[in-house]
Amino acid sequence: MSRYYQPLSTLINLHQPNHKVYAIIDVETTGGQARYERITEIAIVLHDGDRVVDTFSTLLNPERSIPWSITQLTGISDSMVADAPKFFEVAKQIVQMTEGAIFVAHNVSFDYGFIREEFARLGFTFSRKQLCTVRMARKVFPGLPSYSLSNLKQHFGIRVARSHRALDDTLATVDLFERILAAQQGDTVQQFINHGIKETKLPKNITLERLHLVPDTCGVYYLHDEKGDVIYVGKSLNIKKRLFEHFSDLSPKGEKLRNGVSDISYEVTGSELAALLHESAEIKRLLPPVNRAQRIRNFAGGIFSYVDQNGYRCFAVGKRSARNIKQLDFVADYPKVDSARMHLQSVVRQFELCYRLSNLDASERACFHHSIKKCKGACIGLETPDEYNERVEQAMQVLNKRLSGSYLIIDRGRTEAEKAVIGVQNGAYIGYGYVDQNDGFASMDELLAALTPPLVHDPDAGRIIRVFLEGQKAVKVIKF
Repeated sequence: MSRYYQPLSTLINLHQPNHKVYAIIDVETTGGQARYERITEIAIVLHDGDRVVDTFSTLLNPERSIPWSITQLTGISDSMVADAPKFFEVAKQIVQMTEGAIFVAHNVSFDYGFIREEFARLGFTFSRKQLCTVRMARKVFPGLPSYSLSNLKQHFGIRVARSHRALDDTLATVDLFERILAAQQGDTVQQFINHGIKETKLPKNITLERLHLVPDTCGVYYLHDEKGDVIYVGKSLNIKKRLFEHFSDLSPKGEKLRNGVSDISYEVTGSELAALLHESAEIKRLLPPVNRAQRIRNFAGGIFSYVDQNGYRCFAVGKRSARNIKQLDFVADYPKVDSARMHLQSVVRQFELCYRLSNLDASERACFHHSIKKCKGACIGLETPDEYNERVEQAMQVLNKRLSGSYLIIDRGRTEAEKAVIGVQNGAYIGYGYVDQNDGFASMDELLAALTPPLVHDPDAGRIIRVFLEGQKAVKVIKF
């Protein structure tokens, strides 16, 4: 471990025009998921574009045991890290070394994600511009059979003492990075820093520096026009990355969106489920023009319901338009109208509902299926509205796959110190909020009190929650 650290300004002239400093980094960890695993070793090599100007490396105590499979891969054992510093003890030095520098790594999302997560556990946000030598190598050295670090070392004859150790892999990445700098054509590195965006192509009032300040975490973002009105609402696990993708989209749609955008804003949620629910509710509340067109295109078909003049609840299939949703009770959406009709036919058959009352039969009186004893006669009054509607409600639960029961979903929060809470009561979504987990386990009353009810009713909320839970996400569910 380095005994001391010289400030970056004493090593490099930061006042040179267009000067860039690169912090080339590698970490070894206890596993592959930053959310659950910890760093066991870190190495940072500062490079000014011409030469190495400083080096730092140390083992880290991960405050948990290292799996035997990881020890076999890296050679780092529990005994080796027992007396090593913990991450918080070197966090300040990492901040100082990387401040103002561009974070470079081979498969940068892995190393950057682990360091960002370690800082989140301390209650701090770590944000740096990033460069990935995997992506750059693919661009500058096309056609190689593999771009893994081990294969690139073999291809270029890069020799280091050990693989899967932080400093040795970092020095190998330095060698590769210098080869990329020497071989690049034009401004390849600069393009990768800014995700291929040129400043001149950005919307008015939005700069590259402003985009780089956006957090690379989960949440909901808003694109505003010159009047401040929201024209698009989106959700992403990485808000910064998604905004860069929007503004680097060269398609006609991307160009149209860029021309209409004058400002951006965002809301960090931490929880992916909270982001999905918030995005859906905000689209319905704000009715952004770009989202309306997109959602109608992506979910063109819908099943709706209404009560006729005789008190029978009926079904109808049609386009999922704002007008239909406003005038009818929305039940479920589908990619196509034909898909909605086929599913409705199946459910009507299953519950022996009336095809005419489901708008699947154009008969003026008894539907054809009553004549073959597949309809109980609601179409001609042989079945009372109460009896018929009871089966319709059962059919609607199948069509909508509605939620049932009362429970709270506990997900990750905006910081390591908090948890997100999403509530379902009697099968209905009732809102989400946050609790500080440092205060110990909150009571059920405290968890319920943390929920903020949605500003608008969202018929999609149940489907969003159901699909999320069916995906076996790593969340905790508490029934009440």
